[in-house]
Amino acid sequence: MSLFENALEDRFDEYAPLAARMRPRSIDEVVGQRHLLGEGKALRALISSGDVSSVVLWGPAGTGKTTLANVIARATEAHFEPMSAVTSGVADVRKAIEAAKDRLAQQGRRTVLFLDEIHRFNKSQQDALLPAVENGWIALVGATTENPSFEVNTPLMSRSLLFRLEALDEEDVATLLQRALGIASRGLGHLDLEVEDSALAHIAKMTGGDARAALNALEAAAMIVGEGGKIGLDVAEEALQRRSIPYDKGGDWHYDVISAFIKSMRGSDPDAAIYWMARMLDSGEDPRFISRRMVIFASEDVGNADPTALQVAVAAHQALEFVGFPEAKLNLAQSATYLALAPKSNASALAIWRAEDDVVQDGPQMVPAHLRDSHSGAARSTGAGKGYSYPHDHGGYVAQQYLPDVAAGRSYYTPIRGREAELYAQIKRELEHG
Repeated sequence: MSLFENALEDRFDEYAPLAARMRPRSIDEVVGQRHLLGEGKALRALISSGDVSSVVLWGPAGTGKTTLANVIARATEAHFEPMSAVTSGVADVRKAIEAAKDRLAQQGRRTVLFLDEIHRFNKSQQDALLPAVENGWIALVGATTENPSFEVNTPLMSRSLLFRLEALDEEDVATLLQRALGIASRGLGHLDLEVEDSALAHIAKMTGGDARAALNALEAAAMIVGEGGKIGLDVAEEALQRRSIPYDKGGDWHYDVISAFIKSMRGSDPDAAIYWMARMLDSGEDPRFISRRMVIFASEDVGNADPTALQVAVAAHQALEFVGFPEAKLNLAQSATYLALAPKSNASALAIWRAEDDVVQDGPQMVPAHLRDSHSGAARSTGAGKGYSYPHDHGGYVAQQYLPDVAAGRSYYTPIRGREAELYAQIKRELEHG
């Protein structure tokens, strides 16, 4: 480390934000993640062993991914090399790997390469890490807010241990805030602040398990009142400005909230559907994404039980493009409540999924001769169209084999309720009396 870097580190507590200063430096200082760090749990055992292994840490923002990377490096006495996938490229990775190899050869010291937002690296960038991970030149600690199964290359995942971090609960966040208030050297203890319990509870609740956001809010509150000041609920609200809703449009919160929205409509709960829609819109979600999901839902979960549902969903999508936002939220709300109240049927969705399975299983089947195109004389000479019964010659309904021989007699579409059940029953009656 250079003299400049040493001086910078020595003055860290003077310039760094509270959240950085209060970052735990040992496994026993870490709050939360008991499922990983409790006695006898996998990650705690790995860190305590002193072994340097490559890991991928997956979880929401502010849950301790950077902290754990630091703790791993400290516990194993390895060099800590932080890097962000947002600002770094393959050249930076290769430079860090070469330095790690030299460090290992000359000092016998391993390197923990912490790659924040690893999901932002494309395939070729991730591939650049493989030789170093495989040969043990570095221990990779990748951090991501997105499901690594989709965003991290399989070869890299197979060489790493995956640990999922959970959002901290309010009690954990409150513990971190109390710790920051009680420590003078790294925290706010030297300011002699008076803090109401209601203020701490409000910050802990409104930051949604994000420790970094909570500590930032507490630091802002301390700046508002100054040394010896009192932080009440009003100051906490001022520090937060507004409810800081955790919602990463590219991460798990995104998928969790849209899942709650879909499941609320599927469960016929218009109140919950509207709540989750408001949550998404308030967090900056693209309203077109919401409207597209409702168009899909109209066919997948309502289907022909109420064919009007698709018309409503498509109309809301078109209204969004025509009217624009924010006025179109009224159209989206109308669509969401209609879909929630509509009778539900997944019969159409099940039908196509079952048919797709059979197509894959059975392979390409010949079209029965009577269903083949018979417009040309050559086709008719091979028997195409022979034996076909024209439904309009029989009152609009005629029973004959429409499936290929291997699938004859199979049923893919089974109406459940609503309009589809009525239509299906009508056809059955007509065929029976036909």
